[in-house]
Amino acid sequence: GKQVIGVIHAHLTTSDMSTFAQSTARISATAARRIASSARTRSVVARAGKQVIATDKAVAALGPYSQAIKHGNTIYVSGQIGLDPATGDFVGDDVESQTERVMLSISEILKAAGANMSDVVKCNIFVTNMGDFAAVNAIYAKSFPENPPARATVEVPTLPKGAKIEIDAIAMV
Repeated sequence: GKQVIGVIHAHLTTSDMSTFAQSTARISATAARRIASSARTRSVVARAGKQVIATDKAVAALGPYSQAIKHGNTIYVSGQIGLDPATGDFVGDDVESQTERVMLSISEILKAAGANMSDVVKCNIFVTNMGDFAAVNAIYAKSFPENPPARATVEVPTLPKGAKIEIDAIAMV
């Protein structure tokens, strides 16, 4: 009946709703439209879909992206650079101070999402000078004293605003 269809329907994405409605021969087209457009169904889908994570304890997004997205039990943290969230300026010109700030920003974003650094399963590190690898590694290691996540480190020619380092992360909760 309608109750079962509503439960199944709530687990579909918005784009799947119309496909589901069209392919369900047991209900009329009118009933399918009511289910697809009901506020209750949209609300359930929104909760089951992606959730934007934001905190003022990390620098605001510099473009059309979110600090992080939580989808199900996965948190995707956008690349963070060493900017002070209060001023928008770099915390320092050196890779060490920028790395410290990046790791703090990632931690604060994860905290806003209900997670912590021990939940991180993957990081990508982008540096403008691979010669900074040892300094970055020493600071990075402090955030992951046990069971560090998988990671890649890549040298790139430039980073946003002239940053020396950028790190993104994926966490599972």
